[in-house]
Amino acid sequence: MTRTPLPPTPWVFDPDQWPDDDCVASGADLAPSTLVEAYRRGAFPMPHDRELLWWSPMERGVLVPSELRVSRSLSRSVRRFTVTVDESFEEVIDACADPSRPGSWIDGPIREAYVEMHRLGWAHSVETRSADGTLVGGLYGLSIGALFAGESMFHRATDASKVALVELARRVGDGGLIDTQWSTTHLESLGVTQWPRDVYLARIEELVDAAPPPGWA
Repeated sequence: MTRTPLPPTPWVFDPDQWPDDDCVASGADLAPSTLVEAYRRGAFPMPHDRELLWWSPMERGVLVPSELRVSRSLSRSVRRFTVTVDESFEEVIDACADPSRPGSWIDGPIREAYVEMHRLGWAHSVETRSADGTLVGGLYGLSIGALFAGESMFHRATDASKVALVELARRVGDGGLIDTQWSTTHLESLGVTQWPRDVYLARIEELVDAAPPPGWA
C-alpha cells in the first residue's frame, strides 16, 4: 500500500509541556497530518463526553515483538485460522466500535479519521478469518516508521484477536515496537509490559524515523 506524504500540521505536541497525567491536551483536530505528528510525539486521541482529548499514559503499554508469548493453544489457533491484511479495514474498525462492547469509545469522527488514514496508507488492519472466510477477529492501528500504534482489537471466536496480534508482531519484526497504549491483565499474559512515559518517548524518537519493516505492507 502506497503511503501518501502529508503536509505539516499547525498543531504542536510538546511533551515538555505535558502534565504528569495520562491526559495531556484537548482540542486540535483529526486531520491526517495532526494524527501522525501526535503519534510521532507519543500522544493519541480518544474522545470523552464529545470532547477530543489527547493521551500519553504515564505508564505506556508496549509489546516488543520478540517477547510475544505464544502458548500451545494459541499456536493451534494460528494454524486453525487464516489471516489477511488490509482487506477489510472498515469492517474491523466497525467491529471494534460496536457500542455493545464494554468501554466502546470509537465515535463517528474517529472512524472517519482512521478510514481516511487507511486510504492514505498510514493505517492498517489485520484480519482473522474462519475456514469459510468469515471475519472473526482483528485489529487496526497506525504504522509510523518502525512503530505500530495499535488502536483497538476485537474477536468473535476464541483466540481470534490473539492470532491477529501474532501476525502483527511478525510483520513489525524485532527492530520495531507495538504500542498498546495501556496495559491490561489480558495483554500482560501475551507479553505486554509497561514503560514509563519518558522511556517510551525516548525510544520512539528513533523508531518513527526508521524505515518501515519489510514485512509490513
